[in-house]
Amino acid sequence: MTATASNESGYTPTSSGLSAVLASGEPPARPGALAASMAFGWRAMLKIKHVPEQLFDVTAFPIMMTLMFTYLLGGALAGSTGDYLQYVLPGILVMSVVMTTMYTGVAVNTDIDKGVFDRFRTLPIWRPAPMVGYLLGDAFRYTMASVTILVLGLIMGFRPGGGVLGVLAGVGVLVLFSFAFSWVWTMFGLLLRSEKSVMGVSMMVLFPGTFLSNILVQPDTMPGWLQGFVQVNPITHVAASVRGLMSGNLDPSELLWTFIASVVLILVFGTLTMRLYNRK
Repeated sequence: MTATASNESGYTPTSSGLSAVLASGEPPARPGALAASMAFGWRAMLKIKHVPEQLFDVTAFPIMMTLMFTYLLGGALAGSTGDYLQYVLPGILVMSVVMTTMYTGVAVNTDIDKGVFDRFRTLPIWRPAPMVGYLLGDAFRYTMASVTILVLGLIMGFRPGGGVLGVLAGVGVLVLFSFAFSWVWTMFGLLLRSEKSVMGVSMMVLFPGTFLSNILVQPDTMPGWLQGFVQVNPITHVAASVRGLMSGNLDPSELLWTFIASVVLILVFGTLTMRLYNRK
C-alpha cells in the first residue's frame, strides 16, 4: 500500500533524502552507571512534581505522629511533654522515615503492572539503574520528612545538644539506612503480584519492627523476653544512633551496628532484587 501510494504521488524515497533527515555524526555514547541512575532518580522527582499528593506521607503524617505521641504519652512516661520530646522526637523521625520506605516497593510494582519495566529492560543502560533511581528519588522524600519533623520539633521546644552538625549527621545516618532498607521493598515489589500485597507485607514487617524498639520508650522498661528482640532489632540501633548524634552523646557501637545492618541489607536484598529483575 505504501509503495502504491508513493508511485501515485510521483515521489520515490532516495538514499540522499533519507540521509538529510537522519542525524549525522557519531551516535551518543552509552550513559554510565551514575548518569543512568541520576536520570531515573530525576524521573522519580518528576512524578512527585506532577502528583504532589505523594508528599502527604512525608509531611502531614510525620506532623500527626509527632503531635500525637508527644502529647498523648509525654505526661505519663516522662512527667512532662517537654522532657519526653527530647527523647521521642529522634525516634519519631526514625519511625516516620522507615515506614515511608515501603512506597519504593509500591512504585516498582505499579510500573511493572503498567508495563514500564518492559521498556526499561530494552534500554542500553546499566541494569540496576531503574532500581537505584527509585531509591535516589525516595532519598529526597526521606529528607523532606526529616526536615518537617525537625522544624516542628524546634517549634515545640526540642533542643538538640549535638547542635547543627549532630542533627545533620543524624539525618544522614537515617537516610543511609533507609536507602539500604528500601531494597527489601524493591524485592517485594518485584516478587508480589499487586501493590496492595506489597503494602500488606510491608506493614506486617514495619509495625512490629518500629514499635518493638526503643523509639517510644527505653527497652529496660519492657519484659525480659521482649528486650531480647528489641536489642537485635536493627531499627533500635538506628534510633539509638540518631538520638545519640542529635543529643551529643553518641555510643560508637550503635553507629557501627547501623552501618553493618545497612551494608548487609544492600548486599542481601540488593542481590536478590537484581536476580528477580533479570528474570522477571
